[in-house]
Amino acid sequence: VPMSDAQITNVLESTVAYAGPMLWAACGELVSERAGVINIELEGMMLGGAFASAWATALTGNLFAGILVGALCGVAVGAIQGVVSLYAGANQVLTGILVNTVVLGGTTVGGLLVAGGDIRVTGLGNVAIPGLSKIPVVGTALFDQNWMVYALVAALAALWVFTKRSRSWLVLGAVGERPSVAEGFGIRVGRVRWAALLVCGALAGVGGAQLVLGTLGIFSPDVTGGMGFIALASVVVGGWRLGGVVIAVVAFGVAESIGIRAQTFSTGVPYEVFEMLPYVVTVAAVGLRLGRARPPAALGKGWRRGELLA
Repeated sequence: VPMSDAQITNVLESTVAYAGPMLWAACGELVSERAGVINIELEGMMLGGAFASAWATALTGNLFAGILVGALCGVAVGAIQGVVSLYAGANQVLTGILVNTVVLGGTTVGGLLVAGGDIRVTGLGNVAIPGLSKIPVVGTALFDQNWMVYALVAALAALWVFTKRSRSWLVLGAVGERPSVAEGFGIRVGRVRWAALLVCGALAGVGGAQLVLGTLGIFSPDVTGGMGFIALASVVVGGWRLGGVVIAVVAFGVAESIGIRAQTFSTGVPYEVFEMLPYVVTVAAVGLRLGRARPPAALGKGWRRGELLA
């Protein structure tokens, strides 16, 4: 069905709204997996950040405080994973599943305790870029956004420079590929992994904050709805490269936007089929990519000084 200019604009706007929070989380996961730490609890990091940012904003009336608290909550969720898997040596995947369950239950109960259910907040207002926001079709979708979207663009640019020109990126890669060799060169493998994990938590928490404060204006139980899992899959589909990750997240965002719009068609197809679209695309993309992409060699494997664990 051909789309009008207004409909294309709507698809672009919803793509930005959906992909933006996931990009924060996916970038954090890229850093973490580079160091060999996989975070199944990325969903929990985002969900915790969404709850904490909504609660803090409602309590203080300060959006900046909400975003900061959301990031700190993401760090706290990451720290739980770190204590259990990096320090105690438990399986990273199983730990992530457990943490997701705890965060889902905790945020649901937290919402009931502090607000009787949903937490409503006054979200971020849009800031139009003069001239660019007037471009037909794409102007309002791309250049009339809340400032967290612009901050995301700046963060992506900074991360790109970091991946291309930073010695720290090489250190992360060494830890994720050959931790024993990295240790031989004096690199503290455990510290590097902890740092990467907590950075991931902070960025995922900011992603949850953007979802609530920049897009929805409300926290409700399970508000992320699987976005963390899609962000996690995007790292695989993107081949553990920043450019590929960005493309994968945007593609999933487009699938979600089209799925939402397709629900308005008079096709006789249940709307749940269209709601499944982004997840079907995710599964298909991961399935096609798994045989071609090579993850970091030590990804998901525990480490104790001088010993790589299964």
